[in-house]
Amino acid sequence: MNTQTAHATCVAVGDRAVLLTGASGTGKSTIALELMAYGASLVSDDQVVLVAESDVIVASAPPTIAGLIEARGLGVLNAQVKNSATIVMVVDLDFLTADRIPAPRSVTYLGCDLPLFHRSDGVSLAPAILQFLRAGASDR
Repeated sequence: MNTQTAHATCVAVGDRAVLLTGASGTGKSTIALELMAYGASLVSDDQVVLVAESDVIVASAPPTIAGLIEARGLGVLNAQVKNSATIVMVVDLDFLTADRIPAPRSVTYLGCDLPLFHRSDGVSLAPAILQFLRAGASDR
């Protein structure tokens, strides 16, 4: 089985998940908590196990941290969990885009290409991610 562990946070709406990547302190857990406030479920915080299954990447939590998320200033919190979900987008918080409609980007994990997005200055990312998880991106 093709597996890797990523320093990332992952939340899901149904079976569709976002992988939030970036250096420590870039806001991965904060955005995850925002998404969870909108009804998303935590897959994993800080470390995410990625498994290639056919042409998709399935995310899950290492058993030692399953169901836990760090909230800066509050500590470690319990969370409603989705045991596994298919990653449909990656948001890299290390990079900032000024483009209103950026050119398509992708990133490869375990041989699978995934849509890649960067954060946008002054914009709340969580509602846009939530809509992408619910309905995908337009091809128009």
